[in-house]
Amino acid sequence: MTRHLVIFARAPQAGRIKRRLGAEIGILEAARFYRSLLARQIARLVRDRRWTVWLFVTPDNALDHVVWRRLVPTVHRRPQRQGDLGRRMKLPFLSLPPGPVVLVGSDIPHLRAHHIAHAFALLGQHDLVFGPARDGGFWLIGAKRTKPLPQTLFAGVRWSTSTALAETLAGLPKHVTTALADTLDDVDDAETYRRL
Repeated sequence: MTRHLVIFARAPQAGRIKRRLGAEIGILEAARFYRSLLARQIARLVRDRRWTVWLFVTPDNALDHVVWRRLVPTVHRRPQRQGDLGRRMKLPFLSLPPGPVVLVGSDIPHLRAHHIAHAFALLGQHDLVFGPARDGGFWLIGAKRTKPLPQTLFAGVRWSTSTALAETLAGLPKHVTTALADTLDDVDDAETYRRL
């Protein structure tokens, strides 16, 4: 069965991405940084034949943005659609062809193919897998998709908080099995940017 890797990406337009980082280092530098990080991440992950890569893009009207044609001309692109982050993240799990799905963000500098392979391996024994971040959120979610997604998945989660992962896990029914993958971080602020 085909494994699907979904990369959630935002069109790299200055002032519309990495706003918190942009407020600290400048919007043009934040956009340049994101574009570079996104290009490297996609290039690393798209070469691996163990999965099919899908790019889910926001905003929806940026689906044919020139950056996608340059960076990923052969990768399947779909819009994220409307709604909060939880609703948008559910879409790939509900709409892609059969097979397990792993979804990641587009700004995880230390993400490598072996992290994705590990998440898919965990789905062999579990319904859902999460990649925790040190800030209390998560950079990865995967689903085996042999059963319907829990109705409560992402219900009431306060996004961009230190409790996002804990709230997501607490909202799951007891019969849903979960596993934690590797801990990685995205880059949201100047402190993380300087450490990188």
